[in-house]
Amino acid sequence: MDDTAKYLIHASISADGVVERSDVVGAIFGQTEGLLGDDLDLRDLQQSSKVGRIDVQIDSENGHSFGQMTIASSLDKVETAILAASLETLTRVGPCQAVIEVTNIEDVREAKRRMVVERAKELLTESFDDTVMTSSEILEEVKESVRVEDITEYHDLPAGPRVADSDAIIVVEGRADVLTLLRYGIKNAVAVEGTNIPDDVASLTQERTVTAFLDGDRGGELILRELSQVGDVDYVAFAPDAQSVEDLDRGAVIRALRNKVAFSSLPDDGNFRAAVAAATGAAGVPSDPRPESPTTDDSSSTPSADAPTDAVTEASSDTGGAVTVEKTANTAATADTSADTTADADVLSDPEVEAVAEAVEPVQPSMSLSDHVRETISDGSGLARLLDSDLNLLDEVAVEKIYDTLEHTDSVPRLVVVDGEASQKLIDIAAQRGVSDVVARSKGEYVKKPVSVRVRTSDQLLT
Repeated sequence: MDDTAKYLIHASISADGVVERSDVVGAIFGQTEGLLGDDLDLRDLQQSSKVGRIDVQIDSENGHSFGQMTIASSLDKVETAILAASLETLTRVGPCQAVIEVTNIEDVREAKRRMVVERAKELLTESFDDTVMTSSEILEEVKESVRVEDITEYHDLPAGPRVADSDAIIVVEGRADVLTLLRYGIKNAVAVEGTNIPDDVASLTQERTVTAFLDGDRGGELILRELSQVGDVDYVAFAPDAQSVEDLDRGAVIRALRNKVAFSSLPDDGNFRAAVAAATGAAGVPSDPRPESPTTDDSSSTPSADAPTDAVTEASSDTGGAVTVEKTANTAATADTSADTTADADVLSDPEVEAVAEAVEPVQPSMSLSDHVRETISDGSGLARLLDSDLNLLDEVAVEKIYDTLEHTDSVPRLVVVDGEASQKLIDIAAQRGVSDVVARSKGEYVKKPVSVRVRTSDQLLT
């Protein structure tokens, strides 16, 4: 029957007493027998497989039963609608008064059509590759693959290919940071892979000009403290606060290295990130909660005069700069006018600047219950609102979805405002979920009204 069904009749049931599935099924067969004549007799229709089994799910609570039932039909639209309407003639289930309401009749074929359409969309998106790469994208992808393949090892540590022979090196935290710098043409970075600085890196820092380029978090600061104790650090650069080196774009990487600060200018007992931020004028780095040292001089707030003005230099440079850059990528890092223009453009996209410029949403004034009732019911919105104990809006849905929303919402509302009727089903679900008040356009006819739910109309509140 399930394979040939064309329609599904969905109905809700509410009974004034404790009933079971068998009571409901028996009542349906007993009270519809002979009602529609021989051609639409429910027993005959089931025997001829024109109507499927009656699926009933019912629960009982506080001496009251409520639930859902479904009937599959292969009849035509008119016959199915008549059969569905006959269910609403039931007035009793067993010894209890009951109300059955048909909520909707689902077209099974339409549901299958929607499933076919959605699946076709997925297949169209996933199975066909319409991407056409431009010439510049092809060149960039090939260049990037070459740079990534250039990653090597220095004494079993991830490193760029120029670490072994470069006069200057950059110490970063992990392999992903090395890959990021390689992607931007910087080939002299080596990773320490944790706060325990390897002896090989400590020894290497004694022989080279060293820039520590670390994540903008507590972990980056701890690595710098360890590195300064076991090795020799010349310059320091941090990623923006709460960001990692591996997440930065090319402009942010070049800008951070260009604004590096001499390690000797940093206070011994201060917050390194705050000191670097103060020296470079960066925003968004938290200040050290500890008292400022009285012996700190002005050198902690400005870059050292000995620090190079440009952290990105050619491999052939004699200045001992921190970065060795692939020749084809050096045009953006040299000290000509176009590089300065690019750097200025990069500053505009800084996360710190974007955070400062971000608009702050105004605080909405609280609304009274009357305001909610006017907007929902008086204005004929066709909506239902779920409110908490402070009359704050938890959710707003279409009236026809209020049953499912109220039954499955995680945040249980104290009050529900509905632009419609406060039906038996609605107040039953409200009582089950612990809702104390329901405000509706009108009240329904109740078999048994839960005492825990107060039902009022909009006229009662607004007059």
